[in-house]
Amino acid sequence: MKRNQKGITLLSFLFVLALAGFFGFLFMRLFPVYSEYFSAVNDIKAVTQAAGADKQALAQIKDSLYRRFQISYVDSVDLDKHIKLRTEKDGKVLDLNYEVRKPLMYNLDFVAKFERSFPVTGRADAE
Repeated sequence: MKRNQKGITLLSFLFVLALAGFFGFLFMRLFPVYSEYFSAVNDIKAVTQAAGADKQALAQIKDSLYRRFQISYVDSVDLDKHIKLRTEKDGKVLDLNYEVRKPLMYNLDFVAKFERSFPVTGRADAE
């Protein structure tokens, strides 16, 4: 009676384990940066869509953002350097533009660059 072996070898299992560990390590390094970005986006949306936001000056918008960023633990965004308010024919637009550089392993770093624009409408139904 002939028996066929099934399964993977120990070496193959170690290779799969190392690959899963590497991607797990990358996830653990990248997740905080993207989590912070999504918190910043949610805070900016809340401020730009708040009632009367289209009538506020940049200083008032930055003050509201500063308070929300403190609650959300957004540390990478510098309000003076990374947040710009511009006026277009349709109204005001708030631009978020920043980079995060963090160590990955040994002498390797990763850079995440984030750019996004938000219309300052003062209405919750706008995107």
